[in-house]
Amino acid sequence: MTATSRKIFVVILILIAAGAVYYAFFRPIDNNEAHVEGAVQGQEAEASVYLSELRDLEGMPVVMDEDKLVFLNVWATWCGPCNMEMPGIQKLYDKYKTHEKVSFYIISDEDAATVNPFIARKGYNLPFYQFAGAYPPALDGNAIPRTYIIYKGKILVEEVGASQWDRPEIVDLIEKQLAEI
Repeated sequence: MTATSRKIFVVILILIAAGAVYYAFFRPIDNNEAHVEGAVQGQEAEASVYLSELRDLEGMPVVMDEDKLVFLNVWATWCGPCNMEMPGIQKLYDKYKTHEKVSFYIISDEDAATVNPFIARKGYNLPFYQFAGAYPPALDGNAIPRTYIIYKGKILVEEVGASQWDRPEIVDLIEKQLAEI
């Protein structure tokens, strides 16, 4: 490549990059596009956050309780951060497992043959479930662990990544919500 052709090539690349930056950040949005984006966002807001194809580890269908404060955690046995936060979830569950207004759903897409030995080895006494369907848009993501605290279809807390779920702020939030139910 000659010096002149290199210069032309660099100029073309700069023009393409400038066009991409303009298109991504500075291009005005016409009203039709804004309307379509708003419609999609509105649909997501109206979509249920409850999982309809949930099963227990025996394969029996489970219906999520929409009238309770729901603690929903998406995890996997092979996920290091998931394993790090599980003791805190167990402590939080132990605190609220007999409370009639709280439900826990610890969800994996792994089969019972994988999950049950893990539970037995770790000694967890949590309500584990399987889910292999498409998550509702508000709960969809490709990272685990993902945890949500939900009440009446509204996500009160959303956390992606490991967290300490038995910390005082979470207990205070749950207690405040329970006082209002």
